[in-house]
Amino acid sequence: MSAPAAEETGAAAPSGSPSAEPVVRRTRRLDRSLIVNPIIAVAGVVLVVLYAASQGLDDVEASVINAGSLGQRLSEHLVLTGLSTLVVIIVAIPAGIAISRPSARRIQRPILAFTGFMQALPAFGVIVLLAFSPLGLGLPTAVVALALAALLPVLTNTVVGLQQVDKALIEASRGIGMSARQTLLRVELPLATPVMVAGVRVALVLNVGTAALATYVGAGGLGEPIKGMLELGRPTGTLVAATIVAALALIVDWLAGLAEYAVRRNAG
Repeated sequence: MSAPAAEETGAAAPSGSPSAEPVVRRTRRLDRSLIVNPIIAVAGVVLVVLYAASQGLDDVEASVINAGSLGQRLSEHLVLTGLSTLVVIIVAIPAGIAISRPSARRIQRPILAFTGFMQALPAFGVIVLLAFSPLGLGLPTAVVALALAALLPVLTNTVVGLQQVDKALIEASRGIGMSARQTLLRVELPLATPVMVAGVRVALVLNVGTAALATYVGAGGLGEPIKGMLELGRPTGTLVAATIVAALALIVDWLAGLAEYAVRRNAG
């Protein structure tokens, strides 16, 4: 998976946070990975399929590694990724806006440190632990676990994006009579949106990979054929299923990167 790397200056995680990698791009040029990623994804899938065809799949592998079965698992995987990322956006962006306000500066660092701690926890352990909560087995548990694992990039980028808005612009908007709410909606958020979108891109890619673990709580996804092939000792089938997950992560990163590029161009 290819998570976006920062260029020039980035939105770093808080001091003491397990994730200290910046996830912000300032450049407006088209990222080369937006060209390379889909090529690698398609080439990788084609090569692995050709390899599997040369090795031959037995009846057990063929019952799992086929267009119908993989199509169903792929749709489940996309639902898991989409729902968990939506939860992250709904929770992290308002929370990031709230703790970026001057009145909330005291609680900003503890909250960011806590979300960093949640991301540092093994995703498999969080999913299994939540299975013993009132959520039980199934889709809700997987979605909550994935959202917890991907919360930090969106929350951090929301805070940093708002803090990087030129203070002179904020003072000028207040000087012409805008309220704090109007300044946030009309000045700060539009300028911070490109940085926030970069955080959502990271969360999406994280969720694509982590969603493979949802099979352990009965939520389906592309982790199902990987788990099944591993348990049955079928390395070729495992390779095909794992390659599809990796290719999906590259394609999602590519699509999210195109959206990020468009937002940055529109932002000026």
